[in-house]
Amino acid sequence: MQELGRTLATLLRPGDLVLLTGELGAGKTTLTRGLGEGLGVRGAVTSPTFVIARVHPSLRGGPALVHVDAYRLGGGLDEMEDLDLDVSLPESVVVVEWGDGKVEELSEDRLHVVIARAVGHEEVLDDVREVSVRGVGARWAAPDALAALSAPSPAPAPAR
Repeated sequence: MQELGRTLATLLRPGDLVLLTGELGAGKTTLTRGLGEGLGVRGAVTSPTFVIARVHPSLRGGPALVHVDAYRLGGGLDEMEDLDLDVSLPESVVVVEWGDGKVEELSEDRLHVVIARAVGHEEVLDDVREVSVRGVGARWAAPDALAALSAPSPAPAPAR
């Protein structure tokens, strides 16, 4: 999940909104940690469950990462207004865990990332994830907009 986050970071720019969906322990925060590494932001990316949102400024002049956990927020955008996400969005990459149905109004252009643990032979394969990424809006309309996510990862270097 962390590697996927680093790869996804290469596609993101200021103003991008990313919604992460998945059960507890699916890897939403781990993916966001990879995004933070890929964007080169300051601070350890950890779950903001109890503080609701954390801002990680860029260490290399890129966009800040605003990491939001909407799990505890029951309402829609009205309840999120105190976070001023609409103010942060133009110059940041905003990632919202549990954001479906709550923050879509922030941007017509957004990525929806759904993470599920893989199931095989009636058991959950804890270390395997199935991920779908869907772009919404003109920003992601180009046929190859998400092509980097489907490119095969480079083979690991042989052990010496």
